[in-house]
Amino acid sequence: MTTASAPGKIILFGEHAVVYGRPAIAAPVSQVRATAVAQPNPDSGVRIIAPDLSADFLLADAAEDDALAVTLRQIETAAKLSQLPDLIITVSSQIPIASGLGSGAAIAAAVIRAVAGQLGLAHLATDEWVSNLTYEVEKIHHGTPSGIDNTVVAYEKPVYFVRRQPTNLIETFAVKRPLRLLVADTGIRSSTKIAVGDVRRHWLANPDQFEVLFDGCGRIAATARTAIEMGDIAHIGRLMTANQRLLEEMTVSSPELERLVMAALQTGALGAKLSGAGRGGNMITLVEDEGMETAVRAALLAAGAKTVLTTTIKT
Repeated sequence: MTTASAPGKIILFGEHAVVYGRPAIAAPVSQVRATAVAQPNPDSGVRIIAPDLSADFLLADAAEDDALAVTLRQIETAAKLSQLPDLIITVSSQIPIASGLGSGAAIAAAVIRAVAGQLGLAHLATDEWVSNLTYEVEKIHHGTPSGIDNTVVAYEKPVYFVRRQPTNLIETFAVKRPLRLLVADTGIRSSTKIAVGDVRRHWLANPDQFEVLFDGCGRIAATARTAIEMGDIAHIGRLMTANQRLLEEMTVSSPELERLVMAALQTGALGAKLSGAGRGGNMITLVEDEGMETAVRAALLAAGAKTVLTTTIKT
């Protein structure tokens, strides 16, 4: 039996603009994880059990676009196997689905590591391979994924990411002063594929306007990296709020997200913004200490947050 897990993720800066070649910063949320267990199947076939998804099926019977099935077929192809041996793969996750915390990427990464470990395919369990295979699965969830989710959940480190050809720029970097963040869930499921597609339609209709917005997000992300490396917490907070304003102009915010952002800022948070696709899902807010955290958490719950998670971003 082999067990593996992968963390959730948040995008600190640059969501949506990252699809258009601007930099973004993302970080793991290790407090919530997806876990996969791979073990021999005494019966024939590959059986997939995912209680959180109310799923229990054989790989041979799976739909072509089922994400768990695609994950296993990616492993099969990468390992150059005609078919996987008989296995039972059990998947569980603490990460809310469709909330911007990278649940799909984390589940795929956990499955890849567990199966690779069970089959003795150590090279497929490396960060690079896990990231690459997870990216292929992400195409089901997101249509045109940026590449940032799979990178963060595979490497489990803060990353500075730029999508480019022929190879994406992926850099881990130092966090001089830990970032204490609250992650508040609106309770509204958000489709990354739909949000990304809508932004693309807006961009095609108004390219000049959206290029300016993307440029602004890119500048904020680049400046934020320097601020994080210098430990300038107040500046990081201001940049988060500035990024939120640009995302609102991109039409990917929502009244529920903006209510939570306002509640955090009015209670003294250093900065706040949506994280991920928007239109629901999660917002993140930066707090300075435990006292501020307590006050902001109460304000977020009062403003309608379904859950509030604390995470600390460190190197």
